[in-house]
Amino acid sequence: MLYWAAVFFIISIIAAVFGFGGVAAGASSIATILFWIFLVLFIVSLLAGVVRRPRV
Repeated sequence: MLYWAAVFFIISIIAAVFGFGGVAAGASSIATILFWIFLVLFIVSLLAGVVRRPRV
């Protein structure tokens, strides 16, 4: 998912350089949404790993 966020971020930068404002804004918002989803899932998986760790 982080890969797709990076792809949309690069698309938005390229579109902004060439002057496609609408495409750049759309790709930027998609990249932002995907990044936050990735971050939340990453934190949830870290917490799940801490909870499931066997006690020695």
